[in-house]
Amino acid sequence: MPPLHPRRLPRPIAVAGAVLVGVLTATQTQINGALGAAIGDALTAAAISFGSGFVILLALSSLLPAGRAGVVRLIGGVRERRIPVWMILGGGAGAFTVVTQGLAVAAIGVAAFTVGVVAGQTVNGVVLDRIGYGPAGVVGVTVGRLAGALLVVAAVAVSMFGEGAASVPIWLLVLPLLAGAGIAWQQATNGRLRNEVGSPLTATLVNFCGGTVILAAGAAIHLGIAGPPRLPSEPWLYTGGVIGVVYIFLSAALVRHTGVLQLGLGSVVGLLSTSVVIDALFPGHAGPPLEVAVVAVGVAVTGVVVATVPRWRRR
Repeated sequence: MPPLHPRRLPRPIAVAGAVLVGVLTATQTQINGALGAAIGDALTAAAISFGSGFVILLALSSLLPAGRAGVVRLIGGVRERRIPVWMILGGGAGAFTVVTQGLAVAAIGVAAFTVGVVAGQTVNGVVLDRIGYGPAGVVGVTVGRLAGALLVVAAVAVSMFGEGAASVPIWLLVLPLLAGAGIAWQQATNGRLRNEVGSPLTATLVNFCGGTVILAAGAAIHLGIAGPPRLPSEPWLYTGGVIGVVYIFLSAALVRHTGVLQLGLGSVVGLLSTSVVIDALFPGHAGPPLEVAVVAVGVAVTGVVVATVPRWRRR
């Protein structure tokens, strides 16, 4: 069965969806970080988050006709080798991201965590678009896209000002940087898989299946050594998986309409804006002052506008 290609969304709607992806990502980051801190075990917290999302997706894929049809196309594509093994490995990047949330957010705050994620996501988004890895094909590095990416990187630099940011250990920033690069690759991979199976629901299911297997295996080994953790009683700490289902589903559906870079840039606006609000309400041990974070958001928004205004797009 040939890949299914739906009509393209209007650009403002697609970019608004990308911003929503960032809002949800920042929200999940705070929740998973709080769960990891409450349990004292980032790996087990990540397994709980991913596992709950996987259960939800299994139920939806069983109940919805589009989900069942997508699974049939997935199985057929794997058997016919139209869908290579590497295309179903996006869950590995998602698993790594959730683990880094549990490790870093409680120490450095959502805004500082976002700094590393944005940098990795932006740089890798440019590379993946240029080589044509994403479902939108080769997307040239035009003046607008390059200027937008540079402005977003500048927003990252702005957010690093302040005494709190200077105290962040280097390795705690390297982990989010790698996670951001993985997110860009994950978005592109899931978008390609979505084109093959004709359903963002199935692409998201595959993502959560792989991540759950990896994290469950790691958590089982860790628990066998350290013993069972004490689970917190607050229900909101267990909603990270649900939120992850929504934003990965949106990413898989949107990336062919935006390209990897513009999806990343739009999500940066949502990430930074929401992280400012979250850190104002629940400040971490380190991070930029509120006024600096607001300036960074403004610079990032400008970058997204520059990258998406049609007159900048030249072949």
